[in-house]
Amino acid sequence: MATYTIRSSQPDPWIVPRPYCDPSIRRQTYGRIQPMEQPGFWRRVLGRA
Repeated sequence: MATYTIRSSQPDPWIVPRPYCDPSIRRQTYGRIQPMEQPGFWRRVLGRA
C-alpha cells in the first residue's frame, strides 16, 4: 500500500495560533457584543433589558 504525504508551504490554520487582539481594537472592527437572541416585541416596547 502506498503512503501519500502532502506538503504545503503554509501550516494548517488550526495549528497556527492567532495573534493577540486588544478588546478595544476588536470593538472598533466588529462593533459591540450582540446578544444571542434579539429581544421580543414586548421587551422592546417596555424597555426592559
